[in-house]
Amino acid sequence: MSVIHRRLGATGLAVLLGACATKGAVRRVEMEVVAVRTQMARQDSARAAELARVIALQQRILDSLTAAQEALRQVRTEVSAELLNVQAQLVQVQELTGQGQRRLSELRRQIDDRMQQVAPDTTAPPPAPDSAAPAPLSTATPDQLYQTSLQEVRRGSLGTARVGFQEFVRLYPTHALMPDVLYFMAETFTVQSGDSASYYYRQVVERFPRSERASTSLFKMGVHAEQKGDQAGARAAWQRVVREYPRSEAADLARSRLAAQRP
Repeated sequence: MSVIHRRLGATGLAVLLGACATKGAVRRVEMEVVAVRTQMARQDSARAAELARVIALQQRILDSLTAAQEALRQVRTEVSAELLNVQAQLVQVQELTGQGQRRLSELRRQIDDRMQQVAPDTTAPPPAPDSAAPAPLSTATPDQLYQTSLQEVRRGSLGTARVGFQEFVRLYPTHALMPDVLYFMAETFTVQSGDSASYYYRQVVERFPRSERASTSLFKMGVHAEQKGDQAGARAAWQRVVREYPRSEAADLARSRLAAQRP
C-alpha cells in the first residue's frame, strides 16, 4: 500500500506542477497582449495627433491662399482704377497741349501776317511824299506771345512754351521782355537738360546783368554746377551773386549755400 500511495502522490504532484506551469504561461501571454494593446493605443494616439497637425496646417495654408487671392483681387481693382485715372489725365493733358499749340500756331500766323503788312513792297512804286505811313504793329503782339508762352510754362507744357519763347527771340530780339523770355526759356530745360538751362541763364547774366532776372539766373547756374558735382563752380557762382547783387533775394540764398559748403 505504501508503494501505491507513493506513486499516487507522485502522480498528483506532477499534475499539480503541470497545472501551475500552464497558469504561468497564460499569465505571461495575457501580459504580452496587454503590452501590445498599450503600444498600439499609443501609436494610434500619435497618428491621430499627427493627422490633426496636418489638417490644421492644410487649413492655415488654405486660409493664407484665400487671403492672398482677396488681396490680389483688391490690388487689381485699385490698379485698374488708377490706370483709368491716369488715362483720363493723359487725355486731358493731350487736349490742353493741343489747345496750347493751336493758340501758338494761330498767334504765329497773325504775327507773320502783320509782318507782311508792314514789310516794304519792292515791286510797288515809292509812295508820294505826302502819303500816310503804314500802320505800325500792335504793341500788344509781343506781350501776347510772352503771356501765352508763360501760361504754358505754368501749365507744365514746357515744349509748347519753348516754341513760343523761341518765336519771341526770333521776332523781338531787342524787346524789353527779352531777359524774362531767356530766363523762362532756361526754366523749360531745367528738368530735361541742365546744361541747356545753364546756357540760357548765362545769356541773361551776360546780356542783361542789370535785369531783375540776372541774380536769380546766376544763382541757378551755381545750383546746376553743384548738381553736376562741380563744387568749385557752384561756389564761384554763389560768391559772384553775393558780390554783384548783395541786396537781392538770390544773394541770401547764395549765402546759405556757401555756409552749407563750409567744412
